[in-house]
Amino acid sequence: MARIVVSNITAWAPGLESNEDWKKWARGEKPILPTNDAPKLEYTDAIFRRRLSQISKMTIQVIHDLLEKSEEAKDMPQTFISCRGELAREFSVSKKLVEEKEVSPAAFSLSVFNTPIALATIAFGLRGGYSVIFPSHGNFRNAFEGACAPILSGEEKEVMLVYADELVPEAYKAFGTENFEPLAFAAVLSLSKNGVAISDVSAVPERAADFLKNIILEDTAF
Repeated sequence: MARIVVSNITAWAPGLESNEDWKKWARGEKPILPTNDAPKLEYTDAIFRRRLSQISKMTIQVIHDLLEKSEEAKDMPQTFISCRGELAREFSVSKKLVEEKEVSPAAFSLSVFNTPIALATIAFGLRGGYSVIFPSHGNFRNAFEGACAPILSGEEKEVMLVYADELVPEAYKAFGTENFEPLAFAAVLSLSKNGVAISDVSAVPERAADFLKNIILEDTAF
């Protein structure tokens, strides 16, 4: 099987502000803070960003940072991966439906699973089109294989990979044991760019955080 190269990695999470912070996190020396903090997105219009959730803001930020490194990424197809999507907004909408029997169209439209990547395409005028993957049982490996498929099949030369998950609402934390840390990252997947080579995509970690840690520690350009 051809190797996949991961390049131009960018990431955002509460409490990690520099590449050195990210390297410390990857080595287990610094944690991601379990907060609702989000990027300020000062390069966007205030009216655009004022109602955005944590996951949408993180998604927009990592794509912004990727475009700063690789302007041609604007024309790449995007694959957005999330284990939970707009979970906080979905919870709010569901709660309002139960308690008030109605919800505003605006609130609903910002709660759907593809909201973060759709907003990013609007913010930056992305032209490549996007697909969205919800990994079964939170298995990032399966979603990563799906993101690599267009490249390995020869359909695409490059794909913009985007992953994001926000802080889980307190009401849900009793129902699972998975890691609930807010985290987002983006990267370019290809066959030939300089970056971290993955010779077997079926062997990447099941957790997105572990995948990112491996890339950060191996990427000499990070």
